[in-house]
Amino acid sequence: MDGGAKTDDTAPGPVRKPLHPQVRFLLATLFINAICFGIIVPVTPSLVMELGARDLQHATVLGGWLAISFAAVQFFFSPVLGNLSDAIGRRPVLLFSLAGFAVEFWLMALAPGLVWLFVARIFSGMSGASNAPAQSSIADLAAPDERGRLFGLLGAAFGLGFVIGPALGGLLGELGARVPFYAAAVLVSANFLAGLALCRETLPVADRRRFEWRRANPVGAFVQVRHLSGMGGLAAVYLLWQLASLVYPLIWSWFAMARWQWSPGQIGLSLAVVGLGMAWVNIVLAPRLLRRWGERRTALAGIGAGGLAMAGFAFAQTSWAAYAIVPVMALQSLAHPALTAMFSRRAGASNQGEVQGIASALMAMGSLIAPILYFPVQNWLSGSTTLLRFDGGAMLAAASVAFLALVLLWMDRSLSADRPPVNVCSD
Repeated sequence: MDGGAKTDDTAPGPVRKPLHPQVRFLLATLFINAICFGIIVPVTPSLVMELGARDLQHATVLGGWLAISFAAVQFFFSPVLGNLSDAIGRRPVLLFSLAGFAVEFWLMALAPGLVWLFVARIFSGMSGASNAPAQSSIADLAAPDERGRLFGLLGAAFGLGFVIGPALGGLLGELGARVPFYAAAVLVSANFLAGLALCRETLPVADRRRFEWRRANPVGAFVQVRHLSGMGGLAAVYLLWQLASLVYPLIWSWFAMARWQWSPGQIGLSLAVVGLGMAWVNIVLAPRLLRRWGERRTALAGIGAGGLAMAGFAFAQTSWAAYAIVPVMALQSLAHPALTAMFSRRAGASNQGEVQGIASALMAMGSLIAPILYFPVQNWLSGSTTLLRFDGGAMLAAASVAFLALVLLWMDRSLSADRPPVNVCSD
């Protein structure tokens, strides 16, 4: 059924379907990963300064290079992991990603110098995060109309983890900059061990395909885009939105310290509030809007709200003003599950991993461009020698990128239908 709004509103069955055990495992895994990621965000500037940065401005530059090193490696390895998951299954790739995540945190916790932070980020970029194989598993298990809701639950798991992680990281950071890194290393190691026991394969052998290097590289992956209806425009929107939304994990800690002189504890509290809002949107609001509005309109709403929030933060001069913007910012969580579901619809059973690998490569490309864009702007406009100081420059740049993504999604007619026919990449 191509179905309109009536079909979505009168068929709530998929929403009430019990979650598959593998889906529950994936939700728990991403929840723990989000906690671990959030734990270190409030204290990363402090650790960088402890390991050799002279001051916050110098640490901001190094923070940018750390982000670039991770993104550059991930950009080349994401298509490899995506294609591997189509060839050998989701489970081994997911476990490899979890193991790499654990190694990264142990290296950062024990780092005797700045160079080890770079080694950790490069290793993490090679192994990748667990999002892409997790999303491929979701696509294996769910019907197309159900994927948006499940991708939203993955976002909710991340949001709830971000409630606990930054708050815990801020508190532990008061005991020392390395303490949150040790806590994250222990948690993610336990997560990997749980995965060895609980993770199940979701890709049947009959749906696997031969691994090909010509498709398992960034150039080859993007060449495959032409085989999928509407993928070119969607890829551009996805890249721009990832580029815009990355301003928060990259810049927020540095921005908050420069604009409001927040401590690690205050930064952790703010991120916890944001995570709570994201979780509510993903659990309560996103499923309803996806059913009633469809994926494209839901994505438009999320991107638009995100752009407004970024512009608002750019000019917010007080802490209370920043917290007043948080509800608008939380609405940007509508965008990711909607866009991810649109990606998933453009793949068949044998190339879900490849398509999610393309999405991961786009995310990595955004992660590569974002620090090159945001950190110099933040560093230059927040510097003590700047004639025209404006701490919100990076936020304003991100808002501009978000509004560009909004315009492209609005104008691209190939994305106007939420249910295009599935086209499978040719071998």
